[in-house]
Amino acid sequence: MDSRKTSLDEYLVYLRDKGFKFEEDVIGFIYFGKQYTAASDQSIKAAIEITLKTQKSFDGSFYISLLETFKRKNIETRKQAYTYVREIGLLPA
Repeated sequence: MDSRKTSLDEYLVYLRDKGFKFEEDVIGFIYFGKQYTAASDQSIKAAIEITLKTQKSFDGSFYISLLETFKRKNIETRKQAYTYVREIGLLPA
């Protein structure tokens, strides 16, 4: 799946099909973060992925912090997001 070309809704369905069972409150929080930060779908999806990879589950405060940082740093694409988190040591290079 090319997550760059899918909507956030489609991406959440894809994650569910891969075994990530998000409760309604988590899904609501994901959309809250999108509205709160006015972030692009690509950066939202990257923030979800990075949150799951680093925290091993969905951590709402970590997710919002990522979104706020992405917005502050003008990060809008998945590639930019992953480059940034590798630069700061959140994920291995």
